[in-house]
Amino acid sequence: MRVALAQIDTVVGDVWGNAGRAAKALDRALEGGADLVAFPELTITGYPPEDLLLRPSFIQENLGALNEFAGSVPEGVVVAVGFVDLDGDLYNGCAIITGGEVLYRYHKRYLPNYGVFDENRYFREGEGAPVLRLDGALVGVNVCEDMWYPGGPARDQALSGASVLLNVSASPYHRLKGHSRERMLGVRASDHGCYVLFCNLVGGQDELVFDGRSAAFDPEGRVIARAKQFEEDLLLVDLDAEEALVHRLHDPRPRKENPDRPPEVIEVPTAGHNPNGRTWGRTGGEPRREPALSEEGEVLSALCLGLGDYFRKNGFSRAVLGLSGGIDSSFAAAVAARALGPENVTGVLMPSRYTSELSNTDAAALANNLGIDTQVIPIGPAFDAYREMLEGAFEGLKEDVTEENIQSRIRGNILMALSNKFGWIVLSTGNKSEMSVGYSTLYGDTAGGFSVIRDVPKTLVYRICRHINEVEGREVIPESVLTKEPSAELREDQRDADSLPPYDVLDPILEAYIEEDKGVGEIVAAGFDEEDVRHAVKLVDAAEYKRRQAPTGIKVTARSFGRDRRMPITNRYRERQGEPRGERRDGRS
Repeated sequence: MRVALAQIDTVVGDVWGNAGRAAKALDRALEGGADLVAFPELTITGYPPEDLLLRPSFIQENLGALNEFAGSVPEGVVVAVGFVDLDGDLYNGCAIITGGEVLYRYHKRYLPNYGVFDENRYFREGEGAPVLRLDGALVGVNVCEDMWYPGGPARDQALSGASVLLNVSASPYHRLKGHSRERMLGVRASDHGCYVLFCNLVGGQDELVFDGRSAAFDPEGRVIARAKQFEEDLLLVDLDAEEALVHRLHDPRPRKENPDRPPEVIEVPTAGHNPNGRTWGRTGGEPRREPALSEEGEVLSALCLGLGDYFRKNGFSRAVLGLSGGIDSSFAAAVAARALGPENVTGVLMPSRYTSELSNTDAAALANNLGIDTQVIPIGPAFDAYREMLEGAFEGLKEDVTEENIQSRIRGNILMALSNKFGWIVLSTGNKSEMSVGYSTLYGDTAGGFSVIRDVPKTLVYRICRHINEVEGREVIPESVLTKEPSAELREDQRDADSLPPYDVLDPILEAYIEEDKGVGEIVAAGFDEEDVRHAVKLVDAAEYKRRQAPTGIKVTARSFGRDRRMPITNRYRERQGEPRGERRDGRS
């Protein structure tokens, strides 16, 4: 049989629009001769719909859109599509449709409630493990997390004779997740001796990005087909159910087990009568297998998709950001130009008395390389006015971080003024390393409507910038930006290293503490300097209040701030181990 995995980019809440997008993809699948067509988890509502699920009107419209879509499915074709079902309670459902009618409604059994997921808040766990009989071929259908566990519906379906396991999913991206996800799905295929078909969502939704990368695995666990990453795609795969049967006859392991819950077998009456003239079991040529992107390539693609979808789905058209001549604003501008088009990006140079000529030159060169518009608005007059206004209040006091932060806040005000006047969205440009330790200014460089690289560690920023230059075959990011020492340029001869450990030291410490929840002792035992570790940990703990007030941005690491890592602001827990009490917080504020 020919299967089509339709990874489409849905919009949360746009139930009728999502049904229309699915109908268009269905037309393409039918033109390709598909017998079985799969769509992602919660296709009709978009994922995750969050508290829209508390509105009865939303649930009803989702059901109405499902029925409208079902009417576009002809006889002889079977479609699996995600939706929200209402049957005494809410379920994360997958509808099995043929001949214009919903034949069966499967309810997801394993509801994730960790990391970015909160499905127990909304859904009841389902029951059963249905198997579709498609003219002799047995196909088990399940939803996302149902396949993530060795047991559960996938095991029951396979032990009951299913030769194909179809999983419809909305699995969000973080860097290198695609590799680990494919390893897991390959193990499921080889353990069960089945084909595994994985249809994943693609697109950006607030801070989440879904990477697509739908795939098919043979009974040996090998990837035999793979869709594109970070793009809508329709992946056609021809399967021969007899191959799975032969594999199973040679593997005695399943004979020692019985399903925990014998699946319900759903007869699909119209199977084998494809209106396109194709017959079940007929196979074509080699399936398409898209190459996997490099780590730098996939993070760059995730940022571009996340930013582009955030603008398109919310009706925004143009972005504005400050260009300092540093690595972070250069990278953020490069992402914005790729995602939105250079004609929709404005970079603003806001030099001060501390801005080096090299920084001005680098910012202008970057803008020229990207083809974006620029404005130059010096902040010197405003800074002088602030100093004069505060002269009495600050009499007898030395200049310190206060004057540094005033400059940053002036720049934030300028960008927000341009945003208000022209309807542009301000992109803040801080990276994850800075956000982690609070090396930022509230209402200054944290001001904005969207934070492009807030989950990208500083060392990864450098790697991706070099990757951009390599794939473009030209110097998009000026070489001097990549080689000069990082500086906020808010005082004479300022360097990031004056306040922080070097980033190649700091980033691994932050990854261990934030993403892996390791303690000070464990990180020190891994070979890091104790003073560096304690300093970094102290800064991370003290900066929670800042992160709560920062704009949302795109998740690309395994544990981002916000949905993933939820720490209380008012929090007195600190690892003691000889650390002196009562030390004041430091860093920019």
